[in-house]
Amino acid sequence: MTSKRLLVSLAALLLALAAWLWWSADKAQEHARQEPLQCALPAQPPSALHPGMVWVPGGTLQLGDSVYREELPVRSVAVQGFWMDRTEVTNAQFAAFVQATGYVTVAERAVDDKAHPELPPDLRLPGAVVFISPNDVAGGGNPAQWWRYLPGANWRHPGGQHTSIEGRASFPVVNLTYRDALAYAQWAGRALPSEAQWEWAARGAAAPSDTEHAQPAQANTWQGLFPVRNAADDGFVGLAPVGCYAPNALGLFDMLGNVWEITRDLYLPNHNTLAPEIETADYAGLRPAVGAAASHVIKGGSFLCAPNYCMRYRPGARQAQEDDLAVSHLGFRTILQAPGP
Repeated sequence: MTSKRLLVSLAALLLALAAWLWWSADKAQEHARQEPLQCALPAQPPSALHPGMVWVPGGTLQLGDSVYREELPVRSVAVQGFWMDRTEVTNAQFAAFVQATGYVTVAERAVDDKAHPELPPDLRLPGAVVFISPNDVAGGGNPAQWWRYLPGANWRHPGGQHTSIEGRASFPVVNLTYRDALAYAQWAGRALPSEAQWEWAARGAAAPSDTEHAQPAQANTWQGLFPVRNAADDGFVGLAPVGCYAPNALGLFDMLGNVWEITRDLYLPNHNTLAPEIETADYAGLRPAVGAAASHVIKGGSFLCAPNYCMRYRPGARQAQEDDLAVSHLGFRTILQAPGP
């Protein structure tokens, strides 16, 4: 080997070693970071009409955005006032529901063979899809490299059967489906928000701001190169307890980031499908085309949204979520249709 080739090989080796040392130090720092298990919420007055909720006044919403085509066209939609949970539903709140009713979530049940006859046996076991950060990404970034269906994963075991929610009562409950969120809402005497209600609340019952396309500072999102490195400049590598970031103008916490939130609206590929006679944008009663799997709209993005991959940490962003698939970055909150303060 010539001296030139030897020097090139040595330089490549040193570069690889430096990269490995940087990665190792970064991972060690992540493990050493002490992330809080609970964040203090501001006290509400004893006279609060609906404790744990805030009033969202009515108005006219500019529904949608222009970053991704499913957000178009932007529509003018009237929204009536309503009450909304100020945080995402937590593990503690969902546990109280399960204890009172004996409810079993979709992820705790075997997959319906008739609905999914094509699935192999291991994918029909009770479980959920869980995010696992890869060390590297190959082949153009196939999401299968960081999403895994794990038998035994559910709301009690969010990262798989060997994980637990013990000590995480204040974290948003995850690994739920539309059916699970709806069951909780009905038990609580409430409802799931429509897409328009959710979006109006996320904007603070106001017009779109000039800065809402920027990655929010007061939210749990992904800082760094997704999916291999999260610098956690926002204080969390993964999920955060509810209420760790400043609320919006209405007093609602975590409307952007942390977990995606389920709405009651069936997912349609854009806003063109809204007929003039249903300008409330509440199209929950519609049904998908014959042979298509039912999905509902989810909003707000999650801790996995990053500028290089998923710019859906915006009020106008939206995405489809299959009704029978539980995922580790998906939660919800409820609303109440009642007179305002």
